[in-house]
Amino acid sequence: MKPNSAKWLPFVLLVAGCQHSTPEAKPDFLAANIDSTVRPADDFFLYANGGWIKRTPIPDAESHWGLGNLVNEEIYDKLRSINEDARKQQAAAGTITRKIGDFWTSGMDTANIDKLGLQPLQTQLRTVEALASKKDLTKAAADFHLAGVNVFFRDGVGQDDKNSEKMAYGLNQGGLGMPNRDYYFKTDARTAAVRKAYKDYLFVTFRQLGADSTQAMKKTGAILQLETRLANASRKLEDLRDPYKNYNKMDVAALNRLSPAFDWPAYFQQVGATQLDSVIVGQPEFFSALSNELNKTPLPDWKDYLCFQLVFRNAAYLDSLTFRHYLDYSKSLSGVKAPKPRWKRVIDAEQQAIGEALGQLFVKEYFSDSAKQRYSALIENVRSAFKDRIAKLSWMSDSTKQQAYVKLAKITKKVGYPDKWKDFSSLTINDGPFVLNMQRARAWWYHYQLQKLGKPVDRSEWEMTPQTYNAYYNPSNNEIVMTAAGFTIPGMKDADLDDAFVYGYAGANWIGHEMTHGFDDQGRLYDDHGNLKNWWQKEDSVQFAHRAQKIIRQFNEFMPVDTLHINGSATQGENIADLGGMLIGLDAFKKTETYKKGEKIGGFTPLQRFFLGYAYGWLAQERKESLARTVMTDVHSPEKERTNGPVVNVPEFYEAFDVKPGDKMYRPDSLRVVIW
Repeated sequence: MKPNSAKWLPFVLLVAGCQHSTPEAKPDFLAANIDSTVRPADDFFLYANGGWIKRTPIPDAESHWGLGNLVNEEIYDKLRSINEDARKQQAAAGTITRKIGDFWTSGMDTANIDKLGLQPLQTQLRTVEALASKKDLTKAAADFHLAGVNVFFRDGVGQDDKNSEKMAYGLNQGGLGMPNRDYYFKTDARTAAVRKAYKDYLFVTFRQLGADSTQAMKKTGAILQLETRLANASRKLEDLRDPYKNYNKMDVAALNRLSPAFDWPAYFQQVGATQLDSVIVGQPEFFSALSNELNKTPLPDWKDYLCFQLVFRNAAYLDSLTFRHYLDYSKSLSGVKAPKPRWKRVIDAEQQAIGEALGQLFVKEYFSDSAKQRYSALIENVRSAFKDRIAKLSWMSDSTKQQAYVKLAKITKKVGYPDKWKDFSSLTINDGPFVLNMQRARAWWYHYQLQKLGKPVDRSEWEMTPQTYNAYYNPSNNEIVMTAAGFTIPGMKDADLDDAFVYGYAGANWIGHEMTHGFDDQGRLYDDHGNLKNWWQKEDSVQFAHRAQKIIRQFNEFMPVDTLHINGSATQGENIADLGGMLIGLDAFKKTETYKKGEKIGGFTPLQRFFLGYAYGWLAQERKESLARTVMTDVHSPEKERTNGPVVNVPEFYEAFDVKPGDKMYRPDSLRVVIW
């Protein structure tokens, strides 16, 4: 995925000017969520969503619960029906239906999965134990990466940032057991508890692999120390945002000089990347440190590292004991009290393995061509508003504006599902061990990406499945992508939704947000063809950076959990897109008859409903453990801050809810952010 991938974003199918049934005659769904004990001028998120939050507990199996989860509940049920039908059909071997049915059978066969235990991994475990020298680690790493276990580092194929017409092979830091480097060094109580849980997980896994207590404790300490050294060489979250600093192109000979202890030509040969003329190294200092570790760390420690990673990364597809060990650790990160039902976990795995194959049946059953056509109109309304907004910018020169117009006009829109489906005929799926189906699927995807090297870029390809509740902007393709699953609001029909809500909810939260990603701190560095190329006048770049610094400072102030502050630098792209999306959606809404008439619905003016619609998109609550992980690892701010953060910069919000000096949501003009 490119840097500006989005967290789930809710959206809805409607176009401007459509006719609605009489919403005044029905209970208003926005009013039902209001917490009247909270003033909108003090905490707009809790005012808009607090009623729902108070009456809606987080299920034990979930770390987070909100609108996206409610939509996904409907999607889960639809996908379950598809799987059950596929299993009953016993379609011809090799067909999509048969693969789906066999995968479902494999994943739901808990009796056999528990009976087998770790047996499906024994061949790989024995191979690790047989490693005779550190030179053998290269082959082991290749085998593991093909099986979806990214030891040592992460690699993959994607568009060259500086030549979007060419596919390139990339290498990036990785190989850690905890989510990122901060978990190895932060000293607060919550992070220390995660480290303790991870240490316990290492210990019980080594015990499960046959070590006695003394041996398991020794192995645990060695792996923690090894990973801590790798973490120390890893870049921080905010430092991964600069596409120039994380673009270091070199030939294989230069890579060998950078990281000589790893046999790169042998690795590339083993994984099937046999004709590489260059690689793009994201963080050269990490690969230099990895080379030093390969020299210094004893071979037995590397063997233990590999064995643990193999079990860890496959635990969700193995027996109940192995999964329980994994769950005990993951609870420290998520705060969940119980696992998801088995059938949902199988669907989650299936989405990773053959999601687009499943998507073919999903859209055939649940998505129409008319929906795909209707939604394009709303996108164009927002695009038009964005162009008008660029024209009115006082801080940007005419020269840069002309380039911005070109890029905006060339943003490709993809709606619903791909025009061309992937061919899964070469992927073997059977009703045997679940974990082996997952490993074969991972290997298939790895090779699928590798075969793109040296071939023309396929810009029609999708990075998400149609049934994924999400959206994204891809800077290399200069495209926004909206999936079929997004055209769902639980318990509602399109005709029940007024334009004010729609423009706040979909126009701002989704379409405007993704378009703005093409012009955020990262996206603005790519030109209309998707190349990492400067198209800005120097003074305009200075002005942008100055304004972006203001939004960084704003979000640095937020403290969502305990004493943990949001990282304004790491989240600036999403925060800029949220603010830009809100402003563009609002401008588009102002052109509608609904806004001009000014009629109230549910007691709210159109302007109020626009902002309430925006807040409705972030209807959610999250456990503290999960919230802490979001703040430490995610480039998206939590839902509350994604609601309250942008609105304080929008004059119309002050007008809509009579926000005045002294109110908690009030910001003086000098502190408000104006970018797009």
